[in-house]
Amino acid sequence: MRSLFPRLPALCAALLGMLALPVCAQTWPSGPITIIQTFTAGSGIDVIMRTVQEPMQQALGVPLVMDYRPGAGGNVASEIVAHARPDGQTLLLGTSATHGVNATLYKKLPFDVEADFTPIGTIADISNALTVNPAVLDVKTVHEFIEKVKAEPGKYNYASTGNGTGTHLAFAEFLSKTGLSMVHIPYKGGPEALQGVLKGDVCCIFNQVQTILPQYRAGKVRLLGVTTKTRVGVIPEIPTIAESGVPGFESYIWTGLFAPKGLDPQIAAKINAAIRSALEVPAVRQKLIDLGNTPRAETVEQFRATVHADRAKWAAVVKASGASVD
Repeated sequence: MRSLFPRLPALCAALLGMLALPVCAQTWPSGPITIIQTFTAGSGIDVIMRTVQEPMQQALGVPLVMDYRPGAGGNVASEIVAHARPDGQTLLLGTSATHGVNATLYKKLPFDVEADFTPIGTIADISNALTVNPAVLDVKTVHEFIEKVKAEPGKYNYASTGNGTGTHLAFAEFLSKTGLSMVHIPYKGGPEALQGVLKGDVCCIFNQVQTILPQYRAGKVRLLGVTTKTRVGVIPEIPTIAESGVPGFESYIWTGLFAPKGLDPQIAAKINAAIRSALEVPAVRQKLIDLGNTPRAETVEQFRATVHADRAKWAAVVKASGASVD
């Protein structure tokens, strides 16, 4: 019997660890939950998160605090969460850019976009539109855009919300498919990139529909085509890029919440349920739609499959487009 005694401490620790899991889930959350955001305040994904924030707070019973950590196409924020404690108190508002595009676009990352995170749930799909400042590039259709830029290769600058972001890769793919030559000007986030277009520092951007609508309705910019497979309900007059002479073109991103790896599945399920309940609120759904987005609710496992599939999809797009940031 003596030979069993040395094993007792390890056995007891293992049993206590197993017993601690339900207690952790039952006592969570212990306070406000921090949402680490990959871009600046006022960005498109920030607008989406702010739309579901209040109903999620009601469902979870604690405040959701926004912490903006832009940089490196979302990798700065992703690294913070990848190395955070898996206690459900620190989450990442990620996208198919941070967890699909970046895995290939960046040759070396200090984390793995799948292995180092717990996918929790999607919130919405984000539609983009080819947006131009007519004072810089006076065109009214995608066809005119292609003809004008093709006639003067290298003359025009286009904006993105940062190296490696969805807006960067969408334009890189567009240029690859159309054979155009333009200069990429990366900004730190959506608001800065849009100001660059409005001031005429750059001619154009693949801008999120939700953030460009006020300027479009005010006549400050023109929308030539949307990047989704079908037209966007809030601007049905704008054709898709695919139907405008670039067949097969489709480039949009989803946004959703992640936790560090090792999160208690019960906590992940609670946060997922809070997202889904928020998306079932009629006013919330309608606001997302009116902004040009599509509400998207997935289970934890469905989201995990989405991340895995998009990593492969964007790897092919990056390779075909030749896009690179390092």
